[in-house]
Amino acid sequence: MLGYIVRRILATIPVMVVVAVFVFALLHLSPGDPAAIIAGDNATAADIAHIRTRLGLDQPLLVQFGDWVWRLMRGDLGISIFTNLPVSQLIAQRVGPTISLTISTLIVSVVVAIPMGVLAAWKAGTWVDRVVMLFAVVGFSVPIFVLAYILIYVLAIATHLLPVQGYASPQDGIGPFLAHLVMPSLALGMTFAALIARITRASMLDVLAQDYIRTAHAKGLSNERVLLRHALKNAAVPIATIIGIGVALLIGGVVVTETVFAIPGLGRLTVDAILRRDYPIIQGIILIFSAAYVVVNLLVDLSYAFLDPRIRY
Repeated sequence: MLGYIVRRILATIPVMVVVAVFVFALLHLSPGDPAAIIAGDNATAADIAHIRTRLGLDQPLLVQFGDWVWRLMRGDLGISIFTNLPVSQLIAQRVGPTISLTISTLIVSVVVAIPMGVLAAWKAGTWVDRVVMLFAVVGFSVPIFVLAYILIYVLAIATHLLPVQGYASPQDGIGPFLAHLVMPSLALGMTFAALIARITRASMLDVLAQDYIRTAHAKGLSNERVLLRHALKNAAVPIATIIGIGVALLIGGVVVTETVFAIPGLGRLTVDAILRRDYPIIQGIILIFSAAYVVVNLLVDLSYAFLDPRIRY
């Protein structure tokens, strides 16, 4: 067991190295001269040279990379070009709303999707199964921003049940905090829940066709016990896998969701940085998102050892 955990942790090191190289190359592979883009159309050659010196772009590429990695190891993500503030400070100011939105979306998606997928597999071929599959198709097809505007009209403008936009921290009260997260979580979680429901149904159908399931029924076990204790437990590995893969959907969806609902998180910071071409912020956010995705998938890999003891060896 310990050996499996160590191997999986060590396997993340080359992945993070590749991510770091890509993030660093982002500044240098972008079309045009980054210093000229930052300086603007009316900048002089001296202005551009000054910006290149300030960003260290006048140094050899290997020197720049080595300096960037050394600062990165000390937790220094650089300085924002436009605000002149540390990127790590800007990310720390915005990470709270994004984490809150991500966790609430995961909870909503998993709580809704797994029971739906189990029910669809149990009632395969019936109207229940067709309704769940219709939800999965619609949920995966409707863009996040379309669903977001529908929710805003129905739950905020027409009925005044929820606030239209914005974010409230937990310090403002649990009620306002949750009220501002309901619509963003539903909009972002629709696609994720549809994906989990489909994979849960497919995995459950495969398990329910096994001989040991028929044996469990023959012993007189209740349907609930067979579904939860035998079928769902053995179908858990593919479900855990798709939850980990779905984090990539959340990372992409956070940018759209936070923009629509005016949530001051990392997604909104990403959009602002791209519009202003603030490369240090873009690099820092990509690195943070990539590291989060790698950590989540590492946790999913480690969960396999608990879901299926055979994987430990």
